[in-house]
Amino acid sequence: MLSIRPANSRGQTRLDWLDSRHSFAFGDYQNPDRLGLSNLRVINEDRIAPGGGFPMHGHQDMEIVTWILDGALAHRDSLGNGAEIRSGNLQHMSAGTGIRHSEFNPSASAPTHLLQIWLLPNRAGVAPRYTERQFPAASRQDRLTLLVSPDGRDGSVGSHQDGLLSAALLAPGARVETRLTNTGPGYLQVASGQVQVGATRLGPGDAACIDPGSRLTISGIEAAEILLFDLP
Repeated sequence: MLSIRPANSRGQTRLDWLDSRHSFAFGDYQNPDRLGLSNLRVINEDRIAPGGGFPMHGHQDMEIVTWILDGALAHRDSLGNGAEIRSGNLQHMSAGTGIRHSEFNPSASAPTHLLQIWLLPNRAGVAPRYTERQFPAASRQDRLTLLVSPDGRDGSVGSHQDGLLSAALLAPGARVETRLTNTGPGYLQVASGQVQVGATRLGPGDAACIDPGSRLTISGIEAAEILLFDLP
């Protein structure tokens, strides 16, 4: 069974350099019905204007995934890492005992479009770490590719949390079939395009909560990008 969360039901933060849509309670958007799902606490869809970004700030005891949809993001952190990540790049931080970082759009002309995801860790106080990995479009075309897992299986990024995060690019008419194998619910996020799940159509920014153990067939209506969480 699906519980649909339309794109326009999300919270929003607007600044002169940022348009952020919040799937769950975040910042000034406080919604007691959207406090997270299992260990999934944040999905923010951010559009960052050229030259805009987040100055140095800190996190603790959170697993943070940044997935670039379009454009680029310049990252610097207190561990000494510096990188410029682009579409198809996944950035993962285990905040653990504490990490500080900044994120800026390095372009003078093009916006950056990304999803930032926060997952509760399965234990507190781990050593902070940073990982970056490329998942080429060809590896995600018309198939679900595992991006993040607890143990780094199948080429995914290992994370101190118990959920599975996969992504796919779907051509019109293409479909993927899968079954949730974790103990908790699923969460399907449409990043772009339109898909059909059973009799339900979902467009850009739409999402669906999915019952544990469900079997899913997800079909592309138009070219689409999706993320699927299989949660503990």
